[in-house]
Amino acid sequence: MLGVLNGVVMEISDCAFPLLRDVVATADVEAAFKDIDYAFLVGAMPRREGMERKDLLRANVGIFKVQGGALDKLAKKDVKVLVVGNPANTNALICSKYAPSIPKENITAMTRLDQNRALAQIADHVKSQVQNVRKLIIWGNHSNTQFPDARFVEVQKDNSWSSITKIQHDEKFLKEQLIPIVQKRGAEVIAARKLSSAMSAAQAAADHMRDWFHGTKKDDWISMAVVSKGEYGVPQGLVFSFPVTVENRQWKIVPDLPIDDFAREKIQITTKELEEERQEAQAATESQ
Repeated sequence: MLGVLNGVVMEISDCAFPLLRDVVATADVEAAFKDIDYAFLVGAMPRREGMERKDLLRANVGIFKVQGGALDKLAKKDVKVLVVGNPANTNALICSKYAPSIPKENITAMTRLDQNRALAQIADHVKSQVQNVRKLIIWGNHSNTQFPDARFVEVQKDNSWSSITKIQHDEKFLKEQLIPIVQKRGAEVIAARKLSSAMSAAQAAADHMRDWFHGTKKDDWISMAVVSKGEYGVPQGLVFSFPVTVENRQWKIVPDLPIDDFAREKIQITTKELEEERQEAQAATESQ
């Protein structure tokens, strides 16, 4: 794949980014991971037609065992890690297992793409711009069990922020349409372009790391898949998407949000899937 990688290097150069200093294209793990501050782990085994999830997880254990070990041995101990390659939540869990010297809080998975998709859908629905919509939550797994939660969404009109229910009380859209649109968007993109999301995924990865570095906006939060310590009843140790705020490059899960019966059911569904993935990943690690 080095030839393909060199093509990417050409494109990076041709973008003429003002902050870019140097690019090293390598298949050498030590050269890639030595003393890094930030890691975007994009490469993973994609799920192919007819492939069972346990087979997918077994293949990804091999990939993220190597990358986790490289982080543990070579990266700075305060390295910030974003796992993009799917199944991202469980790949992050595997990566963390093999990088015991890196704080678990520093290994995250991406649900920002799902957040961006939902914000864009809501902005279009209320006939506004995406920067005028905030406080959308993605709970759980980056999969079709995720729960895009719009109960707390606020929309800005005439320089004032109001609950979406006051701007446009359309519960059918928020519960029956928005959720499946976001859950199935990735598959829809693949069906349309015969390839998975590229530009939107890259933008979401940049958004995730930018906010982790600079912090979240006042009176807003973002969605990040981070290690659970039991918040909102999510089993400890799962890498689960929560609403978080970021300050001084440390994320914090937004506490004490009310969870109604509808939300609780949706969160339980995605939690169950992540628990099953964890069990299958653990079985795969024991067999390697």
